[in-house]
Amino acid sequence: MASVSVRNLDLSFGAIKVLQNLNIEIEEGEFLVLLGSSGCGKSTLLNCIAGLLDVTAGQIFINNKNVTWLEPKDRDIGMVFQSYALYPQMTVEGNLSFGLKNSRMPRDEIAQRIKRAAEILHIEPLLKRKPAQLSGGQRQRVAIGRALVRDVDVFLFDEPLSNLDAKLRAELRVEIKRLHQRLENNTMIYVTHDQIEALTLADRIAIMKGGAIQQLSDPHTIYNKPVNKYVAGFVGSPSINFLEGEMTDAKAFVTEGIAIPMDRYDFAAPPGTRKASIGIRPEHIHHGDSAAAMPFTMTAHIDVIEPMGSDTQVWSKFGTQDFRFRVDGQTGLQAGQEVLIGFDPAMASVFDTDTELRL
Repeated sequence: MASVSVRNLDLSFGAIKVLQNLNIEIEEGEFLVLLGSSGCGKSTLLNCIAGLLDVTAGQIFINNKNVTWLEPKDRDIGMVFQSYALYPQMTVEGNLSFGLKNSRMPRDEIAQRIKRAAEILHIEPLLKRKPAQLSGGQRQRVAIGRALVRDVDVFLFDEPLSNLDAKLRAELRVEIKRLHQRLENNTMIYVTHDQIEALTLADRIAIMKGGAIQQLSDPHTIYNKPVNKYVAGFVGSPSINFLEGEMTDAKAFVTEGIAIPMDRYDFAAPPGTRKASIGIRPEHIHHGDSAAAMPFTMTAHIDVIEPMGSDTQVWSKFGTQDFRFRVDGQTGLQAGQEVLIGFDPAMASVFDTDTELRL
């Protein structure tokens, strides 16, 4: 098994700073996801680990070996790119064996590795086909297989599912998770902008913004205890509700003249009186009879109903601020209706208005 350590990493293109004093420790056998919007530096970081970009400052260690200035081929990694990058004139078997043949590996060993990769990825019937005869999902399996046959300790995935349709993405997402469970000794670093991929695949998630890591933790902590307002707003679909207001010494959050009791909330330190915002996830909001049992309740006027199949998103108002919540898809709520809603403030997240950090 191999661990990956990135220490004080900087990367600049001229005067443009892309990565700034970035530190991250990836444990042996871990599945780490780098998550963020376009331009946040996640693929750049992956390319630095792979050796495809020369860093400006800092060091990269793989299995306690300093690989900062080593060529990609000497880092003992396998990489899967966003584009399949398969040789069109070769069969699947030829694509899988190409790198192994160039390294002058014995034929028997090549055949054994191809057989093992094909069994794991369920592509045995495809070995004699060419890429043009494959679907998008099949091509991506072959691209993963090309990394798998190298028998390396660290796998790097650069948004491998972004070119696929939703159904194929869901199917291959499960296959990648199964692959990691089978190869339990292999470390995987996976780049995506898709929060569903991150939450379902990762042992830990690193949320990135502006070339820096905002929060590094397990999916449950990232979702339920975001470290700042950016993380809270980026993770979650539908996105979290934010209400602007003020914390009081009486441990109440006041917005639009309405006081929300926060005595059940787990503050890191006494908040005192300050401007703040509170985030409540749509699925934590109850309506009707179940709302009556919540510590905070109010009557909401329904503006818009958005049926989404298994559930329905309801748009309402909290004073003058938009406020949405999720209900069962079979619930017969209608636009214009008044409904009792409620939530437990202990499930919320409170952020300082000036610093945007969690209180």
